[in-house]
Amino acid sequence: MKIFVTGTRGIPEIQGGVETHCQELYPRIAAMGHEVTVACRAPYQTVKGDEYKGVKLLSIPTPRRKSLEAIIHTWRALRAARRERPDIVHIHAVGPALLTPVARLMGFKVVTTNHGPDYDRQKWGKVAKAALRTGERMGARFSNRVIVISKVIAGILVSKYGRRDTDLIFNGVNTPDKAAATDYITELGLEPGRYVVALGRFVEEKGFHDLIEAFAKAGAKGFKLVIAGDADHPDAYSERLKQMAKEQGTVLTGFIRGEKMRQLMSHAALFAMPSYHEGLPIALLEAMSYNLDVAVSDIPACLLDCLTPADHYPTGDTDALAALLSRKLAAGATPRQYDLSPYNWDTIARQTVEVYEQVKA
Repeated sequence: MKIFVTGTRGIPEIQGGVETHCQELYPRIAAMGHEVTVACRAPYQTVKGDEYKGVKLLSIPTPRRKSLEAIIHTWRALRAARRERPDIVHIHAVGPALLTPVARLMGFKVVTTNHGPDYDRQKWGKVAKAALRTGERMGARFSNRVIVISKVIAGILVSKYGRRDTDLIFNGVNTPDKAAATDYITELGLEPGRYVVALGRFVEEKGFHDLIEAFAKAGAKGFKLVIAGDADHPDAYSERLKQMAKEQGTVLTGFIRGEKMRQLMSHAALFAMPSYHEGLPIALLEAMSYNLDVAVSDIPACLLDCLTPADHYPTGDTDALAALLSRKLAAGATPRQYDLSPYNWDTIARQTVEVYEQVKA
């Protein structure tokens, strides 16, 4: 089966939840004997060559502008897909899904994955939010099949569009090989078990401004706060966040992967996620795979079955977050065991291929 993928910035090692999802999913599907092409946005591509772990990488020039790049890239990708003659076109995220009816008119069988209501993100203006809502509607109405990554998203599509035949396939997480080395965290001025870690892009809905403020209120003597990530598109918010971090002594690592990330996660005392919006947060799943205790906002996407009310605080309440951080850090960094069996990437790959086969039949 030939599968053509668009809607992602690309793979591998590109910041973002959709990008991590595709990086884990498609090499597994390729290893199952399928021919997979991922359309990548040229400005983000991090590897030379046109292949990654059996997946063909198709680099497509795209303007690096947050309001235009996704839709322009998707249109160019669909034009390129006509030459590939795929059995399935898989469009990720509600923005690119705006072109679902176009893809159907071009004769493609289309699967979309709804990774969450992106129009809830603070970074978008009114016009962009309207376009994203339209993309959600186009994906729900015109896709041959719709994959959703959480029960919350499935409920949105039922209530708004009456689409009841969605396929619930979670995001996944790998079992990590924990790092014994500490040279990288030492380089950052950190001590094992004496810091709180957070991961993500520097956009307002991630709530890192709340986390920095709450950590200062918590007065966690002997602990530091570390945020791994950066902005895809530097703006006034990301610059203010970096200045705020500098003033409060927060350690910013930039976007990291590989051994650096392994060390940072392996030796943390606590993982924090102060988000206002998520689909199904891979960063949270990764933290739990490292057996880290967690302090997370109470948005629906973070209310996982393997967490308890004691892990959550009211979203946006920095006093409550400060109290939660203080309580957990005072209790000590005790490794936790979570049931992550629903989030197995091999199972997710098989479930996704089953959807493709049903659409192709």
